[in-house]
Amino acid sequence: MVEDPQPSADEAPASGISRRRLLTTGAATTLVGAGLGAGGVALLGSPGHGPSLWTRPNQRGAQPVGGLHLQFGKDAATDVVVSWHTTDPVRNPRVMMGTPTSGFGRTVQAETRTYRDAKSNTEVRVHHARLDRLAPDTDYVYAAVHDGTNPELGTVRTAPSGRSPLRFTSFGDQAIPTQGQFTNPIYGIHNLGSPAAGDITTAIERLAPLFNLVNGDLCYANLAHDRIRTWSDWFDNNTRSARYRPWMPAAGNHENELGNGPIGYAAYQAYFTVPDSASDGELRGLWYSFTAGSVRIISLNNDDVCFQDGGNSYIHGYSGGAQKRWLESELASARADKRIDWVVVCMHQTAISTADHTNGADLGIRQEWLPLFDRYQVDLVVCGHEHHYERSHPVRGAQDAETKTPIPVEDHGDVIDTSKGTVHLVIGGGGTSTPSNALFFPQPRCRVVTGIGAFDDAIGRKAPIYVVEEAPWSAFRDSQNPYGFVAFDVDPGPPGGNTSIKATHYAVNGPYGSVNVVEQFTLTRPRGG
Repeated sequence: MVEDPQPSADEAPASGISRRRLLTTGAATTLVGAGLGAGGVALLGSPGHGPSLWTRPNQRGAQPVGGLHLQFGKDAATDVVVSWHTTDPVRNPRVMMGTPTSGFGRTVQAETRTYRDAKSNTEVRVHHARLDRLAPDTDYVYAAVHDGTNPELGTVRTAPSGRSPLRFTSFGDQAIPTQGQFTNPIYGIHNLGSPAAGDITTAIERLAPLFNLVNGDLCYANLAHDRIRTWSDWFDNNTRSARYRPWMPAAGNHENELGNGPIGYAAYQAYFTVPDSASDGELRGLWYSFTAGSVRIISLNNDDVCFQDGGNSYIHGYSGGAQKRWLESELASARADKRIDWVVVCMHQTAISTADHTNGADLGIRQEWLPLFDRYQVDLVVCGHEHHYERSHPVRGAQDAETKTPIPVEDHGDVIDTSKGTVHLVIGGGGTSTPSNALFFPQPRCRVVTGIGAFDDAIGRKAPIYVVEEAPWSAFRDSQNPYGFVAFDVDPGPPGGNTSIKATHYAVNGPYGSVNVVEQFTLTRPRGG
């Protein structure tokens, strides 16, 4: 689709609302909602024509648009998916979209995907509208609606095509905002929530990244009495950001829900439409990749290779090697593509951790993924699972030992050449009520899960078998701040020179997205073109 030429940032569209203001939350609502409260109509522009009347839908008690959120397609420069959910059937789910200056000139019908929660026997319907043929590096406005309810508004900016500056953010292990744990007869919250789970969303939105990576354990619905309400609460919290920029997830062990699908991920797979990886239908959406600028993001599901039993069911090896075969093909393709400089892997469980009395690192990841990361020079791995922040030195290869200890390579303090080794970040302080930043070994050591024992009634799962190793790969550990995230600013650099990513670890320390900088470092590598 060819869009009309865009005005400058301060040029006012025909409605009199400046483009800069239009892209804020309130002004996006103004575009559609100006007439809804008085007379039941809104002025909507259409390409090549003046504003036209849009009639407010008849109100027939339909459920509202819930949990509005975005995902990028495989090419973030041209493809976006708009998603929302209901529990009731709805008619004619659709998205109206356009540019800030041209109004809603296009309507896209949504596809509805369903799952039935095994615990409550409630069916959830998730509506996904794919907006394709978009222009790169362009702002769009959209409205999601179905018959009998009011539209919900959002904006999105597509990624640049090719080497351009961009920002993305990352964290894991969020849960939902709660003030405390309650017991009957008060409605119970049993899924590790805390107020910080709301603070971090505000903080992300203040930094306005192009997209946000969620490194697994989104809402801990598999721990909740009411799994559907927990998912709904998570989306209600995060739609404040996720309707304006894609939140791209990795499935963690707490997305594994007993009875929901053949391997427990039916809810996760219904709520998100991520880029297709040509996997079998029952494995759809558990691993995927997308490209934004010169960055290839690869999202993995580590329960396939981890030894630890951490979900509602033990599913080690569930893909029969399909995910590993796809990963090697994807990495080879990324490194052969001259347009790609950076390869970033987003996943949940981790290959590194220096915390005691927590999950630890997992030998399965070191055995299955790390040799591929070495072979194809993965630059950065972001994970969660451990509820703190820590960073490794760049690592390449492994010691000939039971735990396959990663070998650190030389770096130069806060400037790291990732062509020499992969940097691993644990960013698991997304908001849970069980932070692990106070549980570090005094000197860097690592508990590695090397296998599992028999089912243990005391913990409700198979008992992990640990081996403790020294951790020469440990570079930085944040013991002071339980909650935070990392922002990554990509600088394409000059042709023939180096490209870089400046990483900033922010601690989230209060309401309204209050943050402070904890550490900064720069990744660098030769630019490919």
